[in-house]
Amino acid sequence: MTPNIPDNTTAGVPADAAAPHITVEGFDSPIPEIIDLDSPRDGVPLVIETRAGLERCAAAIAAGTGPAGVDAERASGFRYGQRAFLVQIRREGAGTWLIDPEPFENLDIINDALRGVEWILHAATQDLPCLSELGMWPDKLFDTELAARLAGLPRVGLAAVIEQLLGFGLAKEHSAADWSTRPLPEPWLRYAALDVEVLSELREELVELLQADGKLEYAEQEFAAILEAGIAPPRVDPWRKTSGLHQIRDRRQLAAVRELWLERDSLAQKRDVAPGRLIPDSALVAAAKAMPATVPQLLSTKGFHGRAAQREAPRWLRCIAAARALEELPPLHLPTNAPPPPRVWADRDPEAAARLATARPLLQEKAEDLKLPLENLLTPDYLRRVAWRPPADVSTDSIAAELRALGARAWQVELTAPLIAFAFLNPQPLPPKEPKLVPAAGGQ
Repeated sequence: MTPNIPDNTTAGVPADAAAPHITVEGFDSPIPEIIDLDSPRDGVPLVIETRAGLERCAAAIAAGTGPAGVDAERASGFRYGQRAFLVQIRREGAGTWLIDPEPFENLDIINDALRGVEWILHAATQDLPCLSELGMWPDKLFDTELAARLAGLPRVGLAAVIEQLLGFGLAKEHSAADWSTRPLPEPWLRYAALDVEVLSELREELVELLQADGKLEYAEQEFAAILEAGIAPPRVDPWRKTSGLHQIRDRRQLAAVRELWLERDSLAQKRDVAPGRLIPDSALVAAAKAMPATVPQLLSTKGFHGRAAQREAPRWLRCIAAARALEELPPLHLPTNAPPPPRVWADRDPEAAARLATARPLLQEKAEDLKLPLENLLTPDYLRRVAWRPPADVSTDSIAAELRALGARAWQVELTAPLIAFAFLNPQPLPPKEPKLVPAAGGQ
């Protein structure tokens, strides 16, 4: 296939039509011309699916130079779990490689080829879990999505960041495709290759922006924190993440949701299909509320339609019967050390509410001065926790110690601890609550 980008390129930009360099202040101005990226500069690579091909890929990547752009495609909503069905890598001097992980036990050989190499990923926390399942983990990371947030870009999706900083248009029409499809259609492969096509050039632009604002060190601390955190452990009681579970107010109905969820998960894993494609969460909740005892009653419950519902109806009824017979029921809520929702603070602890209400605007103003989102300046949960239960002796040092213990990075602690300490020592009184209007007798 003929590449869409001319051969005489520098950093992925045609020599005679360099993409405009855009500053943060200039994001509201239209880009003079968007160059559509519709084909990789070297054409669409063949998919690696043999051991010999994997060894060639590893050798080429190891012989390349500079950082490596890395991406992965999953089949979320189609297959069970979040495993990768395609891995894309591009490195200077090595070109772009597309790897089908399915034929291989792992991709350790690729990980070895990337030892000591910085990986460039967009929204790394989405792809690192599935890459780690393949034996891949970076020694050094540059996350273009997180860097874009810290740089203050108004839109941080990959296509938007590429357009804002490089002047290229990148289509994202296959992002939600079923990447377990085999063989993968050529348009999908072209899309996958383009996802890593200009990551190196994008990194350079982001580094320049961050350096100009004195925020490169912030980004480096954030990237290091992602790698240090590793992969999150499995959730305790993952069934409690069932969408719509808040509707359940009865412990036996909650037990029914649990039994249905666990059975659905087991069946989905066995069939390698996304659980929601068997029975949606809304149906589990509806069945738990109705507690049907017969197949007709079950199939009349909202959401129980289709082959999986009808063919497996006895299976789902057994789950409900098991919940009905349980003597030990799950608690409606798990114990937590998290503070209550801020909306109830004024009634439960007015002093804590005043601390939070005073500190939050100070942090918001600081975030605006730095041109970055408030949640990136400091995780909102950290502020809520320290406001709800502050140290006994409030000072910049004591607040800093609390924030570090919660997981705040050094740059966040340095910028926010003095502001939080000031707010806690000088809380502004809460506005008086408006009295509730009581209707007059007789509706008058």
